[in-house]
Amino acid sequence: MTAPADVTSSGAGPGTTSVLLVEDDPGVAAQLVRALTRGGYLVDHVSTGGDALRRREHPDVVLLDLGLPDTDGVQVCRQLRQRSDVAIIVVTAFGEESDRVTALDAGADDYLVKPFGVSELLARIRAVLRRVKPEGDVVRHGPLSMDFRTRKVTVGGAEIPLTPKEFDILECLATDPGRVQTRQDIVETAWDANWYGPTKVLDVHIAALRRKLGVPGLIETVYGRGFRLGDV
Repeated sequence: MTAPADVTSSGAGPGTTSVLLVEDDPGVAAQLVRALTRGGYLVDHVSTGGDALRRREHPDVVLLDLGLPDTDGVQVCRQLRQRSDVAIIVVTAFGEESDRVTALDAGADDYLVKPFGVSELLARIRAVLRRVKPEGDVVRHGPLSMDFRTRKVTVGGAEIPLTPKEFDILECLATDPGRVQTRQDIVETAWDANWYGPTKVLDVHIAALRRKLGVPGLIETVYGRGFRLGDV
């Protein structure tokens, strides 16, 4: 996914960041691929440790399940770490302290226990990327500037205070400006993939965002579809 011409980034923004997902459960993998793609990441999925280790391409982030069908996920983690400094996040149902310690000792940068929310996963990815690529992550669109590392938003150089939820919604739109994000996509990203409440709650936050940003047309409603960042 390539950022539009009016978006500039310092550091690796989501649209230029590649993720290798190592997950053998088709249902879980489909959900994660969808969430990561919607978040603006370039996603490659394999279902075995052997396939992960045979990959010649070097991703920016590896999301690694430990319960793989062909090999111990910890061994995969250890071998990946020996060959590169890629950011590794273990995503697994194994939640015991001993499992965490073993994976972290094998070279994992972070450890996330299933089930988890989409927002938390994306935040963990941003956090590990800040550690391995500390140069920052800024997206600009017209007068809008978003720093994902500091969660700072400015419009025309003036800082705009946003609530955490407002920032998450704006981030969902800013990862791929111009692309229409459906109401459900935004809700699942900013709230949780398991959100079952009315999506009308999004309208309240969109209205507040528009008031705070103060730029007519910056957040466009695409009737019957969702929202996007407009050309301003």
